Amino acid sequence: MAKLRYLLIFIIVFISACSTTKYLAPGQKLYTGGQVKITDKDIKKSDAKALSTELEALLRPQPNGAILGLRVKLWIYDKTRTNKRRGLRHYLNTHLGEPPVLVSSVDLDKNSTILQNRLQNEGYFLAQVDGDTVGKKKTAKAVYTVQAGPAYHYHSITFPTINDDLDTAVTGTSKQTLLKVGDKFNLDIIKAERVRIDARLKEEGFFYFAPEDLIMRYDSTVAGHQVDMFVKVKDETPDEARWIYSVRNIYVYPDYSIKDTSLMLDSAVKYRWYNVIEPKKDFRPFTFKNSVLLHPGDIYNRTEHTNSLSRFIELGPFKFVKNRFEDVTPDSAKLDIYYFLTQQKKKSIQAEIQLQQTSANYDGTQININLKNRNTFKGAELFDITLFGERDLQFGKYNNGYNIYQVGIQPSLSWPRFISPFDFNSDNAFIPRTTLATGYTIINRNKLYTLNSFNASFGYQWKTSIHVQHTLDLEDLTYVDPENVTQLYLDSIQKTRNPALAHVINKQFTFGPSYTYNWTNTMETFKTNTFYYNGKVSLSGNLYGILTGADTLSGKVSKLFGLTFDQYVKLENEIRFYHKLGPNSKLATRFMVDVGIPYGNSTVLPYSQQFFIGGANSLRGFQAHSIGPGGYTLPATLTQGTAFLPDESGDIKIEGNIEYRPHLFSVVEGALFVDAGNIWLLHSNPFLPGAAFGKNFLSQIAADAGFGLRFNFTVLLLRTDLGFPILEPNRTPVRFGQNGVFNLGIGYPF
Repeated sequence: MAKLRYLLIFIIVFISACSTTKYLAPGQKLYTGGQVKITDKDIKKSDAKALSTELEALLRPQPNGAILGLRVKLWIYDKTRTNKRRGLRHYLNTHLGEPPVLVSSVDLDKNSTILQNRLQNEGYFLAQVDGDTVGKKKTAKAVYTVQAGPAYHYHSITFPTINDDLDTAVTGTSKQTLLKVGDKFNLDIIKAERVRIDARLKEEGFFYFAPEDLIMRYDSTVAGHQVDMFVKVKDETPDEARWIYSVRNIYVYPDYSIKDTSLMLDSAVKYRWYNVIEPKKDFRPFTFKNSVLLHPGDIYNRTEHTNSLSRFIELGPFKFVKNRFEDVTPDSAKLDIYYFLTQQKKKSIQAEIQLQQTSANYDGTQININLKNRNTFKGAELFDITLFGERDLQFGKYNNGYNIYQVGIQPSLSWPRFISPFDFNSDNAFIPRTTLATGYTIINRNKLYTLNSFNASFGYQWKTSIHVQHTLDLEDLTYVDPENVTQLYLDSIQKTRNPALAHVINKQFTFGPSYTYNWTNTMETFKTNTFYYNGKVSLSGNLYGILTGADTLSGKVSKLFGLTFDQYVKLENEIRFYHKLGPNSKLATRFMVDVGIPYGNSTVLPYSQQFFIGGANSLRGFQAHSIGPGGYTLPATLTQGTAFLPDESGDIKIEGNIEYRPHLFSVVEGALFVDAGNIWLLHSNPFLPGAAFGKNFLSQIAADAGFGLRFNFTVLLLRTDLGFPILEPNRTPVRFGQNGVFNLGIGYPF
């Protein structure tokens, strides 16, 4: 009881110290906010509450902000008042402080008028609003009493009678109208209806038509608080807005500058259906055939036009795209289209230094040097080459000197079109790409081994919509060659008899196609629920292995170019679901199921293709790659005499995560999370008892829980998480709060 009493005394003293009304001048009152009361009994409570919330958001001014009821910014303002225009006090006062919002600054009549107008715009034509203040000694609030009256609903919707092409087109859009008989009158929806009709007509060639050419009249004298709505083209609409326009000529200027004033039409080079005007000849004319979607003779279509603008930007070499339409023959309603493209620098070099920390207690530095050529062969081809060096060091109790050093080079070439014997056409806003990528990396794990890794791939990327992206690699080749394996590492393999250690230094040779499908609407932040799905199928050595009869189990090992190749089918699935709990909080979930099926030449997936679990973006209560496979636990007797512990890997992975993300204050966000999952081998191994996937896989699930903070600086999100194990595979329950793992990361984990 004594501790509780001291706590209460402390809270009272703290609150009194934070009082923000004692600095007010005599007669002044602090404004604490506005309240809207709806007195109509015939309005449902739920509707009245929603309407009150909407109306209260319109009230001005806003009261001083508060955190847990304390006006911290106002308190800072009061405590740091100064006549100086420099110094720390001035900075705190002007940047962190907030001056008091007084009740004298509230205009009750103006706010009442605003609320009444909003109610009338939403169909409450008879609404009345009265405002008054309710005060205490030092504070006061504004109370607005609303008599909304009955809401008016649509009795009928009438579109234009058929007089000309424009009337016909407007009436033709009526099936998709936003105005429905029985709905409540709403001015915002009426405005949206005009914009919808305009957008539809822009797809049908009405280039000069505008939403303002429509008038939406209504008759509210219908009995029963109903209105008749009439959609009509204004009589004064000009002739140009009534005509259907088609395309005559198209001109592309790939080297446009704001200083250019001449159109130089006499120097135009015609390529198929468009003309290119570029004296410098930096681009070959065919470069733009995937960007110019409109053709001479086509009826003007706004979607194809805006998609063309997007595609010009997606080509890569251009930073600005401007267009112009010229009404060249008004009597026959034709347009000339001009696309003016402003180039960015063709070549660039960029250096980048990254600091990173992993949950395996590696602190590292990576240096990247990137060179780009955005128009390598005068067809907007992007040549990209990255040189990188990385050093990851272990500290603390994990400091065994097994540091990791990496050096590599990654050149790639990307064409803004499909390079294939077939001609693929698409008319959306996204440019299809063909990519050839290669790479070489030397990975040195100090005191243990060195890996030489080669990779190459050739394939395509394309988007069928803003939500869907496809990636098809016709060939994806990887070759890993170990060298300089130390006796220390070999002794660890012999001592622990863990095949995972030996698997790391096996030669790996994979080749084959892969296909990735990605669907997401997470960019639509206005939605309550959003999804993300990524699925990938990878194959290696399948056809060649079948033709050569590869079967390791029967002793027949096939080779290609004298190298034993790996053979497998690999399936990866990841789905994410985000649910908005409110304007400042979200629930994020993720579920993954990955399966690799080795066969023929392989009994286990190659190490570079296996799955891992644990770490900053996975199970955050465990060290990276420290869980599994399955219920296998490295016996303590086998770890004696060696300080090296392997990264555990598997052929199957199941993982689920759930995270609550509230916004706390300023740039700070919070997180409460639970993670669960494990990895398994597809086939049993006598040296790894319990590692194979089986009926008891649920009892082998590992789980953790924890909390974290995110510092969202818009361009950068710094993440800190502290996770604690709550369940370990095939072990006694873990006491929560012990053996916590701290994770530092960039961006959200999912």
